[in-house]
Amino acid sequence: IRVVEGFTRILKEDHGHVLDRIGNDHLDRVLGAAARMSSMIDALLGLSQLSAKPLERQPVNLSQLAAYVAEDLRRQSPQRHVSLHIEPDMQVLGDPTLLRMVLENLLGNAWKYTGKRSDAQIWFERSTQESGPAFTVRDNGAGFDMRFADRLFSAFQRLHSASEFQGTGVGLVSVRRIVRRHGGEIWAQAEPGEGAQFHFTLAPRGGAG
Repeated sequence: IRVVEGFTRILKEDHGHVLDRIGNDHLDRVLGAAARMSSMIDALLGLSQLSAKPLERQPVNLSQLAAYVAEDLRRQSPQRHVSLHIEPDMQVLGDPTLLRMVLENLLGNAWKYTGKRSDAQIWFERSTQESGPAFTVRDNGAGFDMRFADRLFSAFQRLHSASEFQGTGVGLVSVRRIVRRHGGEIWAQAEPGEGAQFHFTLAPRGGAG
């Protein structure tokens, strides 16, 4: 993939001026496809490493982790005005690095899918579900049709087009793998145009690893 991307870029930079608009468009398509494939390969490699990495167990403040993630999101998109509400002092036992990945994906998705809302709102809070205590990331963004919810946690399955919202389609697969390693589960609720809610649980002792 790197060879294809590299030589295509050289071809465009050195000889693009002798090609017509259609020829340059073809080169741009090759570069775009190579970049997407490279991202997917990186995502798969990251996914495969999740099961191999030893699971640490220590006190983790999810509220503090979420604040760090929110700060990164604001830094990456300073033009966005998003109201992000984080319930304080949500303490758990688990692997801080892996749990941060969970929040990076869930809060990152909420940030992404509220991108077309002028009044974007995101919440991270404790919740009470039928199965017991849980944590919830919810937003007032694009949402999705629950008829296709089973595709959410499958690799490369997307409910929105890549042209509408970017992504590799691996993030939620990683989230579910991490949550299950912590002895918990994750599920979603949503309506098109009405936002989405992602609920997850964690075992009291951080799971079996």
